[in-house]
Amino acid sequence: VGDFATTTIDERFRLVYLVRNTITNLTTQDEQVEAFRNAAAHLQPGGRFVIENYVPELRLLPPGGTTHVFAATPAHLGFEDYDVANQIAISHHYWMIDGELRHFSSPHRYVWPAELDLMAQLAGMTLGERWSSWNRDRFTGESRSHISVWETAAAVAAVH
Repeated sequence: VGDFATTTIDERFRLVYLVRNTITNLTTQDEQVEAFRNAAAHLQPGGRFVIENYVPELRLLPPGGTTHVFAATPAHLGFEDYDVANQIAISHHYWMIDGELRHFSSPHRYVWPAELDLMAQLAGMTLGERWSSWNRDRFTGESRSHISVWETAAAVAAVH
């Protein structure tokens, strides 16, 4: 229990995962790289690290624009303000709950799939698979999210 980028325990696992955009809660590239190194350090040989994450919607912004609405219903308004120079998105949510307007905002460091691949490589892992959904739909340039699976090297069998 603690900061997933730095907390260590004395166990190794076949699977480590971060779902629902969790990697973006680390708001610097250094912290995100450290999370990959920490995940790799807790994996058994041949283990897998899985991340579910959104693909930033920057291509939908008009020239000079910095805000993208990702949810607009009678009960929920969600939008992100992008700081492109620092690769930060401030996520804003407004909910109407029991007749009361509630608001929540949080900073996130958005990260591209290719950048995550490089972080995995720095941690000694390679990309095994990438899908656009949990249904294993093909990941394309139009995908709005991805599930990526990186693998550690399998143990080399001893030669007798």
